[in-house]
Amino acid sequence: MFVATTIVPVPALDTTTTAALKTNGVAMKAVILAGGLGSRLSEETSIIPKPMVEIGGEPILWHIMKIFASHGVSDFIICCGYKSLIIKKFFQDYRLRHSSITVDLSASETRYDHYAGENWNVTLLDTGLETLTGGRLKRAAHLLGDEPFFFTYGDGVGDIDLDALRAFHTEHGKLASVTAVQPTGRFGAMYLEDGSIAVTSFNEKPKGDGTWINGGYFLLDPKVIDYIAGDGTVWEHEPMARLADEGQLMASRHLGFWHPMDTLRDKTVLNQLWSEGAAPWKTW
Repeated sequence: MFVATTIVPVPALDTTTTAALKTNGVAMKAVILAGGLGSRLSEETSIIPKPMVEIGGEPILWHIMKIFASHGVSDFIICCGYKSLIIKKFFQDYRLRHSSITVDLSASETRYDHYAGENWNVTLLDTGLETLTGGRLKRAAHLLGDEPFFFTYGDGVGDIDLDALRAFHTEHGKLASVTAVQPTGRFGAMYLEDGSIAVTSFNEKPKGDGTWINGGYFLLDPKVIDYIAGDGTVWEHEPMARLADEGQLMASRHLGFWHPMDTLRDKTVLNQLWSEGAAPWKTW
C-alpha cells in the first residue's frame, strides 16, 4: 500500500561514485509487505490478496521479487495477512507451476522436468490481519539480522537501480534511504500564458508538479525497528517523520519508470506494457 508521503530528496550520487561503491550482487534480505486489504482494487482483491494480482500471468509480487533478484537479492521475507493462504500456496506450488512433470501412479512418485526455478529463500511470515505497515515490519525484526535490508510494498514496480541505492545508502551513512519518484499525472495538462486564451502547449501525461513522493523502495538499517511502537504503527507516519526530523532519512531521486498498482486502470496499463514487450521494470 503506497501512502502519498511527500519527500524532499538530496541529490543522487555521481555515477562514478556509484560505480565505485557497487556491491556487485552481495546477497541482502528484502522485506515485502503483502498483508493489506487492497480496497481500491476490490474487483480483484475480494478474491485474492493485492500482491497476487497478475501482470502477464504472474503475480505483481513475483515481478517485484524478480527486480530484487536481478540485483543479487535472494532472501525474501513476505509479510502476509489478508488471504495469506493464497500467497503461501503460490510458493508451495511454484515448482509445479514452472516445470513439466512425470507422474508414476503405481509408485506414487512425481518427477519434475525442465524446472528453471529461482534461487530464492522465501519466508512467508504471518503478521496479522489488522496489523499496519510499521507493525508488519516490526514483526519481522527477528529475521533481519544486523545488516541493512531492503523494504518495499507488494504493489509497485519500476526500473529501480538497487545497486545505486546500496551505494547511496553506504555513502550517506544514515539509518534509512528511500527512493523518491515523480508519478505521471493522470490527466493531460494545458499551458496558458497569463491573460491569454490561446493554449501555448499541451502535455498528455506530465510528471507531477515538482513534488517527489515515496516510491516504496527502501534500504534500512535494522535500528529503524526501534522507531516502530507496535502493530498499530503506520510506517509512513511516525517512524518516517521521526527519522526525517533526526536527519536519518535520505532520499534518492529515481528518474526512470515507476508505477503502482492501486486501481484496475493501473493493472490494465501494466499488463499492456508487459504484453507489448515494453515493460521497463523487466530488468532480468
